[in-house]
Amino acid sequence: MKTFTIDEAQSLLPVLESLLKRAIEGKQAAEQVESSLSELARRIYISGGMRVDAGSVLKQRAEMEANLKLARESVAEMDAIGVQVKDLDTGLLDFPCRLDDQVVLLCWRMGEPSIEHWHTVDSGFKDRQPVDERFRRRSTSGGFGGSGSSGSRPN
Repeated sequence: MKTFTIDEAQSLLPVLESLLKRAIEGKQAAEQVESSLSELARRIYISGGMRVDAGSVLKQRAEMEANLKLARESVAEMDAIGVQVKDLDTGLLDFPCRLDDQVVLLCWRMGEPSIEHWHTVDSGFKDRQPVDERFRRRSTSGGFGGSGSSGSRPN
């Protein structure tokens, strides 16, 4: 599992916010099309059948699939970076971070100006706590294990 320092996580926010917006917009657009298609199916059922423009329905289904694909790809990009998407609707992201001898999660929600909260792996958003000096000290002291890529520790 990749871990981040608070500075590393903070530096990713512009890219992640863009990916998050793209994922949310794709999901919302797909939901709108799905709602429209569900309403059409309801009207067909209530009326006992009706003529529909099959080409239009196929086009709407293709649009819905394209939007879902866009959302899935955006979430997959964030996952590949090592960030956990906890709630797409609210734009809630967690960043694994090593604190002392345990992994905790830095917590950020779209609209917040910076990463200012964290919680344990076993707790969630409702139990988040303010980032304190332990996180900042680790970030500025040239700590180790931030990227999870080297495996070597300074003495």
